[in-house]
Amino acid sequence: MKKILLYSFMVTLLITISGCDKKLNEINVNPNGVDLSSANVNLLLPGILSRVSEHYTDLDFSYTSGVVQHLQRDGWFTGFNDYLWSPEDWVKWYDVLRNNDLLIKNANRDGFVFHEGIGLVVRAFVYGNIADLWGDAPYTQSMKGDEGVTQPVYDSQEEIYKGVLADLERAAELFSKNDTRGIISSNDLIYAGDAVKWYKFANSLRLRYAMRLSTKLPQQAEQIIKTVYNSQVYIDKSSDDANVEYLGNTANDSWKVASQFDTDGGSNYRRIKIGKGFLDLLKSWNDPRIYVWVQPVHCQWVEDLNLSVATDDAIRKDGVLQSVKSLTDLEYRAEIAKGHKFTRHYNPTKLGYKLDTDLYVGIGIGLKDPDSYNLNPTPGQVVQNQHVSQLNLAYTEKKGGFLKRRIASASETYFILAEAAFKGWITGGAEGHYNNGIKNSLQVWGVESSYNTLIAKPAVKFNNTLEQLIEQKWIASWNNTVESWMDFRRLGLPKLKPGPGSAQAVLPVRFIYGDNEVKSNEKNLKEALTRLEDTPYSNVRGKNSQWSKPWLLQGTNKPW
Repeated sequence: MKKILLYSFMVTLLITISGCDKKLNEINVNPNGVDLSSANVNLLLPGILSRVSEHYTDLDFSYTSGVVQHLQRDGWFTGFNDYLWSPEDWVKWYDVLRNNDLLIKNANRDGFVFHEGIGLVVRAFVYGNIADLWGDAPYTQSMKGDEGVTQPVYDSQEEIYKGVLADLERAAELFSKNDTRGIISSNDLIYAGDAVKWYKFANSLRLRYAMRLSTKLPQQAEQIIKTVYNSQVYIDKSSDDANVEYLGNTANDSWKVASQFDTDGGSNYRRIKIGKGFLDLLKSWNDPRIYVWVQPVHCQWVEDLNLSVATDDAIRKDGVLQSVKSLTDLEYRAEIAKGHKFTRHYNPTKLGYKLDTDLYVGIGIGLKDPDSYNLNPTPGQVVQNQHVSQLNLAYTEKKGGFLKRRIASASETYFILAEAAFKGWITGGAEGHYNNGIKNSLQVWGVESSYNTLIAKPAVKFNNTLEQLIEQKWIASWNNTVESWMDFRRLGLPKLKPGPGSAQAVLPVRFIYGDNEVKSNEKNLKEALTRLEDTPYSNVRGKNSQWSKPWLLQGTNKPW
């Protein structure tokens, strides 16, 4: 009996081993791993679009809105207001490119034209931003780690831009086929599987980068802009703007200063204030976007020449002197919601200078002590400045409304066409495109009903100058200020100046190459640095400075 049982066991074991041998490869596949060659393009897509749009939005939040002076910070402000920047690594951008490279390869494998087009747009957008921000960078030898290229050469900024425009042209060609085979619309976070809108987006980016090159390569730029304009395929209405919505589930997929994820009682939100010059310009013609972007001050200064002291020691509630100098933000909001008005009186003859008594107040640019601005009674990192406007309370939310990752817009496109018409590159006058740029911006912020009134005002009605055109484009770039920085670099417009706390007397023009490159690709980095142009302002850091000029600005005498 024991022999029979032993025999049965051996037969069963041999059968099992035989079966295992036939499926050995299947058994040895890691069930938690990803076979890159078989990765589904639809599963790759949302992560790529989410990350690339977030990295772009991060620029507005961390650098560019400070450079172009839409915003200032009155806490943790030196890098934002004064341009005291550290080396900035580009790893996160190249991480997107790695995943996107897989998307393009697998889209080609599966014959998915639509996915390939999206991959080309993303690739162009990422490399375009890298070239914009740093200058020369790894391009033709990047994404080749599997071929043993661990120290890629830096291609010139010019060659990267040419590659960007070539990718966008090819993408536009693919989208023109309107072939959306294989797409799961919910995985396309921008246009939900609409090839026509992607076609418009690709062409609007072609306009963006052609205008970027308009000084250095004017003939090529003019031809590209003419071609796109004559096609009439570009983002031409704000409902087709390229945006990505926030999900609002975690801090990583929510608006940057959502109060729910702020462990410091909302101080991250409070540290961001609108810039005085920007706000004062809008106030000069009563621009309706003011009331969407910012709140009135919690406590308004009132000039009182009969006051026997320099300032009230306490605030006034509905005109009645109270016993405290300030309330907290939460207390102010609760009381103001009930209809109460708070003021504080001051006598300029006794104080020795004037304060800003307006209902909407921005912070001066590049101040040495921005937390004390307009005689804030609660300076310091808490920064509950009752005498300066805070951003709209919608900016404390996680998602929804106008909280979006903004990539490209009809407004920007029309301003580009207005500049092209101003240069004589396209038919028709610049004024119509200029007006459409303003109209579409107003639509984005829900105040389009004010368009006819605004456009008729003498300071806004088109006067056929490039300065006014770029000024309005600068205003319309709220929450998307990367493009305004790029315009300022090539044109010196608007005529922005740094404040007294700035590290240099001019605005920066590029990012500093990061420490990772210094450590891992030093030889190629050093060669790229030789192609940067020293300026009188870059000598503190040497050529790897935010004030050294890349190819795009060399020989242009711009922006300074």
